[in-house]
Amino acid sequence: RAFQDNRMKSLVLADGKVGYEVCKYLINEYTSDIHAIVTTEKNQISDLAEAHGISTCIFTSEGQLYLKYGQSDIQIGLLIWWPRILHAPLIDLPREGFINTHPSFLPYSRGKHYNFWTLVEQTPFGVTLHKITPGIDDGAICFQKAIEYSWLDTGETLYLKAQSEMIELFRQSYPQIRGGRIKCTPQDLTKGSFHRANELHAASKISLDEPMMPRDLLNLLRARTFDGHPACWFEENGEIFEARIRITRKTK
Repeated sequence: RAFQDNRMKSLVLADGKVGYEVCKYLINEYTSDIHAIVTTEKNQISDLAEAHGISTCIFTSEGQLYLKYGQSDIQIGLLIWWPRILHAPLIDLPREGFINTHPSFLPYSRGKHYNFWTLVEQTPFGVTLHKITPGIDDGAICFQKAIEYSWLDTGETLYLKAQSEMIELFRQSYPQIRGGRIKCTPQDLTKGSFHRANELHAASKISLDEPMMPRDLLNLLRARTFDGHPACWFEENGEIFEARIRITRKTK
């Protein structure tokens, strides 16, 4: 069913660059849709909301949000690059539920460090808007966009591609979301993959005396090539070393 403009109320939980750009889009194009914007700290997002007279809240706990907005008749919730998992009863606050931005081509790379696991496992890559459930990134898919990648990509380039494409996917999809024209497709969780944050360090280790296919080694190295972040590592004589890689295309 279509949402009527005079009763459309969205609760937007936003963070980071994607959160800022999406909030800017919503404020510029659909200001009256926004009931409130929640962010993680005093930042560009809260400044933007306050400058346009939109109710703003700095997140401290789910209980705080439920007490503040639980009686507000929220139509839909939007998680835009939100760094935390939601739980009941907050997850059930909006009448139409929450839609989340996830930077992978679900059901592939559910959970954390999608850019690393995409390259290591050589799975399809993309961005997804999906319904929130009590599980982790396992809700029905609302909208998706595939992203191509090549040998020239690293964990860093996939991260940057996901940011820009997520912003574009949201802009393309939101008119359908607010119009109630969403046909969500349940995920086939027998396919794809799921990874937790605590898997990354061990998965980034290079064992010097164990055989490894060159293709797998190159994929591992480029998956953890990201300026300003830890890289693949190995140990020798009690010392730990890091390794990154730069792959270029040879021109004729």
